Amino acid sequence: MERDSVNYDVVIVGGGPAGLACAIQLRQLAAKQQVDLTVCLLEKGSEIGAHILSGAVIEDRALTELLPEWKQLGAPLNTAVSHDELYILTGPESSVKTPKIFIPRTMHNQGNYIVSLGNVCRWLAQQAEAHGVDIFPGFAAVEILYSDSGSVSGVITGDMGVSASGEKKESYAPGMALHAKYTVFAEGCRGHMGKQLIERFALASGTDPQHYGIGIKELWEVDPSLHRPGVVIHGAGWPLTREATHGFFQYHLENNQVAVGLIVDLNYANPYLSPYEEFQRLKHHPVMAQVLKGGKRIAYGARAITKGGLNSLPKMTMPGALIIGCDAGTLNFAKIKGTHTAMKSGMIAAETLCQAIKEGNQGGDDLTSYQENLSQSWLYEELYRARNFSAAVHKFGLYLGGAFNYIDQNIFRGKLPVTLHDKGVDHASLKLAAECKPISYPKPDGVLSFDRLASVYISNTNHEEDQPCHLILKDANVPIQVNLKTYAAPEQRYCPAGVYEIVEEAGTSLLKINAQNCVHCKTCDIKDPTQNIIWIAPEGGGGPNYPNM
Repeated sequence: MERDSVNYDVVIVGGGPAGLACAIQLRQLAAKQQVDLTVCLLEKGSEIGAHILSGAVIEDRALTELLPEWKQLGAPLNTAVSHDELYILTGPESSVKTPKIFIPRTMHNQGNYIVSLGNVCRWLAQQAEAHGVDIFPGFAAVEILYSDSGSVSGVITGDMGVSASGEKKESYAPGMALHAKYTVFAEGCRGHMGKQLIERFALASGTDPQHYGIGIKELWEVDPSLHRPGVVIHGAGWPLTREATHGFFQYHLENNQVAVGLIVDLNYANPYLSPYEEFQRLKHHPVMAQVLKGGKRIAYGARAITKGGLNSLPKMTMPGALIIGCDAGTLNFAKIKGTHTAMKSGMIAAETLCQAIKEGNQGGDDLTSYQENLSQSWLYEELYRARNFSAAVHKFGLYLGGAFNYIDQNIFRGKLPVTLHDKGVDHASLKLAAECKPISYPKPDGVLSFDRLASVYISNTNHEEDQPCHLILKDANVPIQVNLKTYAAPEQRYCPAGVYEIVEEAGTSLLKINAQNCVHCKTCDIKDPTQNIIWIAPEGGGGPNYPNM
């Protein structure tokens, strides 16, 4: 079969907040300036929002700039934040509530909204289509197209109907070639093509290494008498007081629903640590348990978070393409928010692209004006003020780092005349297993805590079983000869979906990859100590199907 080929002015890869905001802004500007401009957006999930997972408390600043009439248009921002609480868990039964005066200014959420970001993206997709954007869900971009001069010229979507052995099945359909004057990569954290582009064009040269966390989230339906719509709770401490920098959240949405979750920085050292199991333990603390008791868990998911901030932000332009949103790392970790910053990065990209096309550019050039436009925006100012937040916690620890951040954010408003740098690399932070103490985790009780497979089940994760594995090992010997012998096979524990498993066959240890379980969190691609695991997009439509995360 021949591969279909389609031409667009702009192709956007990724249907998250950044990509959708970029698409809407492009079509708005094209209509206003009377520019003939075609836009296509690809989304690897089965529908827009299927792979979207975030806490989420969002600011409406970028949304209001993009669609000032969002309330009249029915945007699903239904629960305004009523007040914040911050707890330090001092033990399995004890905690200290932090006085509001000592909470960093950036973590005050009055004026913000508690939302399902997946539902917000579904709504944004409706607005994008109404503006004339072509949206193709279920199509994963798997290959970058380059011109003869080496500039990015589009992408190819993945073939459908290929067996695990690489043979074409009866259902085989070749992927599409989408050619574009400019391609925008908005894949979210650790996008597999963004990763390739950053390396190919040396976009991270001269920046701090990027840093990541893993966010694990559950959505619960709770007893109405325990539900407090608009309440935002953050905290840290037990059970991870000494093991890793981290933070937990509890957000009370509408309809008696509460989102709970744990974010663990992926620079932790003990290979026996399991972020998933730590989250299950956390839910037994009274701060969590008193709300969840008698409730029903209705959704589960996990996603890596790009949190290095301004100091780790790569160059976001290259010939023929831009990288935006969390694919580049625009999240403001001081606020624990990335939606408004991702959207703004996409809107600035749209302004830059529309201007270039209006001037007659045919693509292939490096739109360095995007960097200039971004540096003059409130997005840059916000990231600059938050530049020390993550590094301070990494360098000084949870409590001293918190004190530094209080001074930096509340007294100096993010303009302390010093910039902290974190030159460590997350995957290189693991100690040898022989130097660490194994962690004994309690068995799940099936009431507040659950095993991984039960959690994957309610993430609605599914992949076509007979397809090539999308978790690639550079060297098949490394998992046993290095990871198991040296680090006690940490992939069994850092993966929140039970994808990696050491099994014994005929007296020999083997790594079994249960790719069917993968929730596309990308943690393995980030945390593997030998960087031997490469995550690539599976057949389009595969992965989790989050209804309202």
